[in-house]
Amino acid sequence: MNNKGMSEIVKGIARIVFPFILLYGLSLILYGHITPGGGFSGGVVLTGGFVLLLLAFGKDYVFRILPVDIAKALDSAGALGFLAIALLGFLCGSFFYNLLPKGYIFHLWSAGTIILSNIMIGLKIASGLFVAIAVLSMARLIHTKEGIKYKQSRKTEEDQ
Repeated sequence: MNNKGMSEIVKGIARIVFPFILLYGLSLILYGHITPGGGFSGGVVLTGGFVLLLLAFGKDYVFRILPVDIAKALDSAGALGFLAIALLGFLCGSFFYNLLPKGYIFHLWSAGTIILSNIMIGLKIASGLFVAIAVLSMARLIHTKEGIKYKQSRKTEEDQ
């Protein structure tokens, strides 16, 4: 039995709620040009789902689902994708120029490149914020007479 994380009740609720949080975050990203939302708020909600898993199960479980190296790569991909959208528009006339057809009002593809920008920003915010929280979860502050020190959460030979 795995004793890491919280009680089985909290873990069970987290397993049930996590997919709904991801779905809501994705919907905020995809429909942000039609309704209140967008890439930033959707990315924060997606990160909130992973923080829920981090609190319920512990960092080892979350890092198996989304390793930090993959999150860092997704962070870079989101930034590069957003820059590519801006530069593609620049090649067509001006920075962030809308080179896609506008479509029909209130439909998913009704905003041209705004939806692509929302997706890239959502990817960047979700993965970047996840990496920041992951780094914070792996370090501990130790108050000593000399001041505040950082200690890795893994046991070293001095601790044993």
